Amino acid sequence: MPLLVDLADRVFAVETAGAQPPEPAEGGLILPPGRIAVLHGLGDALFYRHGQNSWSPCGWRRLSEAPLRIASPERRLTADDTVWDDPARHHSSAVAALQGEDGRVLLLGSLGFGTPRLSADRDTLAGWCEEEGAPWFLAYGDEQEVFARYTDLLATRLGSSHRVAGNVWCTWYAYYEGIAEQQLTKDFAALAELPFDVVQVDDGWERAVGDWHANDKFPSGMAALAERITGSGMRAGLWIAPFIALPDSEVAREHPGWLLADERGEPVVAGHNWGTGYHALDTTHPEVREHLAELIRRVVHEWGFTYLKLDFINAGAAPGVRHSGAHRELAYREALTLIRQVAGPEAYLLGSGSLLLPSLGLLDGLRSGPDVAPMWANYATDDPSDAMAYNALVNTLHRLWQAPLAQVDPDVVYFRSRLNLLTDTQMGWLRDLAAICGFKAVSDPPSWLGAGELKQLADYLAERPDVTREGRYRFVIDGRPVDFGTALDPGRLYPIS
Repeated sequence: MPLLVDLADRVFAVETAGAQPPEPAEGGLILPPGRIAVLHGLGDALFYRHGQNSWSPCGWRRLSEAPLRIASPERRLTADDTVWDDPARHHSSAVAALQGEDGRVLLLGSLGFGTPRLSADRDTLAGWCEEEGAPWFLAYGDEQEVFARYTDLLATRLGSSHRVAGNVWCTWYAYYEGIAEQQLTKDFAALAELPFDVVQVDDGWERAVGDWHANDKFPSGMAALAERITGSGMRAGLWIAPFIALPDSEVAREHPGWLLADERGEPVVAGHNWGTGYHALDTTHPEVREHLAELIRRVVHEWGFTYLKLDFINAGAAPGVRHSGAHRELAYREALTLIRQVAGPEAYLLGSGSLLLPSLGLLDGLRSGPDVAPMWANYATDDPSDAMAYNALVNTLHRLWQAPLAQVDPDVVYFRSRLNLLTDTQMGWLRDLAAICGFKAVSDPPSWLGAGELKQLADYLAERPDVTREGRYRFVIDGRPVDFGTALDPGRLYPIS
């Protein structure tokens, strides 16, 4: 029999799997583990979809509209959870919400692990888990308030981080995989003249994805590179993808037993990049855990990189048959716990491809969207997880509520005119959003910037503006109103000037 519950002077019918009654919590109710169904009575409401990982689509869609999802199966495997994909129903991961005509929001969110999923139609908001055990939080009221109460509970139960990255310069959006020691050494002196706190070396330094040793483009080795960065007065950062390996990597060829396998014993393809499918490591295998511990020990304590960008880590929760038999989200969390323990409490850990709930208390920053790219949109694709500035901005705006739990990383902003198709307006939106997040990252080499652009960059990095939120997309930054509603207008997606 459904229970009738009163939330903010509105009655909802709630059906739970267990006999345990709901418990009062600040701003809402805690519901017992198991399947939850809420008869919401909100009709054709707006549905908030939260993506499974950093790149998964996130945002609001009306229930009568097509669900927000990635259409391409190959891309969906890389950037979302394929297990529960449904082209005919609105789905969400970890938390979902509905907004009725009066603007108030009904939120249902998991308070633990087990791959929590949610779906909704015009009658019912439902939640369930692959592996039961975590309770749920149900709340109704002002949007900002119900999400704030949810983050309070998550911080108390799962943890949070208040470490701050500072201003970050990364190599990716200038050099991509073409980075080399000689070029970066030239950049360091100029970067040291700007208010950067971190220099992060991205993909392209390693022998292969999975083989984390310097390639021939870095003849002096990674310890020497880190020493040059720290000698310039900045923190040394490094990109690694610790949970994956390419098929032709040494680790995959020499240790096939380390790869996550499916029911037939075949290596799982966890996603596609670098022109091929890549494999996930079985992070519960004792030898893989030793491999991960040795990697982090070497990178942090021997080489001296104390800022780590951990990429493609959603592969740690890919479906498969694990050595320990652990559920996939628990395996993911255990692997991140190992990395945090070996890296130490002072290392800054940024997760890209990260899952929200099992990352809490372990990661300091969470990438909030797909790669930003120096173009607003791509005429060749409408994939909401594809690399473009519009997608990055959309996802980040809809994950800002996570800021009390870990830094929200909106990816880089731009100041350069070279190799850049963004307009001044679009670059301004990206910069404003990064200022709101308090996470400012840039990839523009100083040598690519004119004198005016360099001054703009230096002034922007030095600013610590006062930010007030006035609505879902409305802010005031140092007294200047900023409304991202214009940026999100699909009718102006391409012609915006």
